[in-house]
Amino acid sequence: MLFLRVRVIGESMLPALRPGDWLVVRRTAAPRAGDLVVARLPADPERLIVKRLTGGGPDEGWWLESDNQRASGRRDSWDFGPVPAPLLVGRVVLRYWPLRYGIRPR
Repeated sequence: MLFLRVRVIGESMLPALRPGDWLVVRRTAAPRAGDLVVARLPADPERLIVKRLTGGGPDEGWWLESDNQRASGRRDSWDFGPVPAPLLVGRVVLRYWPLRYGIRPR
């Protein structure tokens, strides 16, 4: 499957993403610093997280951060370190719902 649909839960990516936003994630898109990405939580690989990629690379792991560091329950690379490349699911390419916020994730 080339694309994946993901629903945002929680406030860790405010103001860019809000709880209830629906996203399209492209699995094969090469990530760059500043991109919104979906990854598997290192401590619980069944759980997906949406974060901003701020650095790193495939060899040393990706550094992922929340936009809202004060959000309750926020988990990012400040807690678990760089995310190994195999846990990076893909890059957010589109926010398609709700329409009133527009369709771009940035």
